[in-house]
Amino acid sequence: MAIDTKAIEEHIRGILTALGDNPDREGLKDTPKRVAKMYEEVFEGMNYTNREIADMFGKTFEETIDFDKSGSDMVVVRDIEVFSYCEHHMALMYNMKVTVAYIPKKKIIGLSKIARIADMAAKRLQLQERIGADIAEIIQMVTESEDVAVLIEASHSCMTARGIKNVGAKTFSTTLRGRFETDMDLWMRVKG
Repeated sequence: MAIDTKAIEEHIRGILTALGDNPDREGLKDTPKRVAKMYEEVFEGMNYTNREIADMFGKTFEETIDFDKSGSDMVVVRDIEVFSYCEHHMALMYNMKVTVAYIPKKKIIGLSKIARIADMAAKRLQLQERIGADIAEIIQMVTESEDVAVLIEASHSCMTARGIKNVGAKTFSTTLRGRFETDMDLWMRVKG
């Protein structure tokens, strides 16, 4: 599905009018076009399924290493910075940090690919919990490891800038798959 920037431009003009402003005044003339271009960028992930994202960033390295089955051989990438938009208010989720961990089998994914997967999964109208589930699913597809954990910490402008306006509130979500669901010691090593 391609993002329809022309339709976005028309709707933004309508929103500006509904807000009581003139979309043809100097400061707003190009706003519908700029917003449409921004939406095309920040919602890029909506163009792809999880499978397509896995295929896009699915370059792995086949290893002959016999990884320790105890979980002592684990890959953890912390503090991947992404942002997203809440599907309930289209409000920004910001100061978002993602931690991804997996226990390799025979396939190892490049570290930058983990960050790219997190970024693309976030570039959708989302729930924080679904971002974690999407990242975990894509990492599982790419690495063929069922043992994946995702921790996300974020601020939500639907809580900080409107409604309750609690600027210090942070939301934490966890997605645990495979051994991370049952082995709390393993999970605590990821959590730090």
